[in-house]
Amino acid sequence: MRLVLPALLALLPLSAPAVSQTATATAQAQQPVYELRIYYPAPGKADALNARFRNHTLKLFAKHGMHNVAYWNELPRPDAPEGRLVYILSYPSREARDADWKAFGADPEWQKVVAESEANGKLVTKVESIFMSMADYSPPLHPRR
Repeated sequence: MRLVLPALLALLPLSAPAVSQTATATAQAQQPVYELRIYYPAPGKADALNARFRNHTLKLFAKHGMHNVAYWNELPRPDAPEGRLVYILSYPSREARDADWKAFGADPEWQKVVAESEANGKLVTKVESIFMSMADYSPPLHPRR
């Protein structure tokens, strides 16, 4: 018995990192994923882009399981005279995000909205996407319902 206990104790440092890494990975997997998206409107298309979001996109996002957190219009600046559209969506996981976007993009209603809203040209010249997790010190988000 005297030899077994020291042998087991010697193995603890080897197994502890694996346990803590697994716990950390599990905690991260259970955290919602936030996606910050920034749309650069084509010249003269900011109003049409906002109308598409207001009248169609938010509802279609919700239909496909995406949680609309918040939307902003950037104030005009010299290099972006119409500003940019900035918004945040949340998802249960990165995998859920990918599945939601795939379903959204394939939705015939969305495809119709895009075709109609871009009949006179594209509304967006560039999209940036940043994935985030909530910092442990962040105040909680309280979504409006």
